[in-house]
Amino acid sequence: MIPESPLFRCPVFDGAADPTVIHKRGTQEWWMFYTARRATLAAGGCEWITGTRIGVAVSLDGGSSWEYRGVAEGLDPEDSPGLNTHWAPEVVWHEGSYHMFLTWGAGAPGTWAEQTERRLVHFTSDDLEQWDFTETIDVGSENVIDAAFAVVGDGQPRLWFKDEVDGATTWSAVCNDATLLTGWRSEGQVIGRPAHEGPNVFRLGGWYWMVVDEWRGQAVHRSADGLAWERQEANNGLILDAPGSGADDATYGRHADVVTQGDHAYIFYFTHPEWQETEMANGLVDPAQAVREQRTSIHAARLNVEEGVLVCTRDLDSPINLDPALV
Repeated sequence: MIPESPLFRCPVFDGAADPTVIHKRGTQEWWMFYTARRATLAAGGCEWITGTRIGVAVSLDGGSSWEYRGVAEGLDPEDSPGLNTHWAPEVVWHEGSYHMFLTWGAGAPGTWAEQTERRLVHFTSDDLEQWDFTETIDVGSENVIDAAFAVVGDGQPRLWFKDEVDGATTWSAVCNDATLLTGWRSEGQVIGRPAHEGPNVFRLGGWYWMVVDEWRGQAVHRSADGLAWERQEANNGLILDAPGSGADDATYGRHADVVTQGDHAYIFYFTHPEWQETEMANGLVDPAQAVREQRTSIHAARLNVEEGVLVCTRDLDSPINLDPALV
């Protein structure tokens, strides 16, 4: 049985992007949090990609199908009511709590020049529904996005993130309190150019892996300890660069999240199925064309490690079957 394609589209604004997937403990539910871009908004500027909430979808069948559950609440400070920008959630379970690391920016500006500061914020939850603010994460840069979390070889929890001030490169940070995940300290650049975003770090097949979005597919980096990284040589270091055969999947895969499952993993990513390489579809004369190019879809592929190489199978021949015991 061939899985559904696409796996999920946001029924509100048709702009589901930057997915992160996590099992809700004590249940059969898998939760997907995503940037809910306002793809149906034809405003001529970048308002469709700012002013975004964090959407939620839930699967009861191991990730094979997904149902929209609304948006995550409580992610804005009291002194910033109204519509703000929320991007690229990272949701993990650590030391008895769910943690969300989120990119936050004030308002919903129509130009990039109007929003020059974005920060990483940290929330905790007992149930994935009610979120409590923990701290704003200071990593020494005024414009950082796309946090990813993992504990690597030295046993220290880390964040990896894109520093837009440093030319869209990946940096890392460690925390002072490994239980509460507070008090983060920047370690510096980890992955340099070419420019990229959306790092995701995971362990599979005896190696640590980092995938980053190069806007032509996902670039793959490998590490023995999660500290020093080298780019994979196969296929110029890229996966999800060649089109898939499923509906909405005939273009490269963007900003991804990985759920490990023992000897394999699933990578969840999004596509712009009708984007024609215009500049983020901003300012197109035809509003209908803008909406078509702005819309996005969520998909999944399978990852395996073969002789030390991360291999991606994009066209799945069976439905996704996430097992909480294998995470």
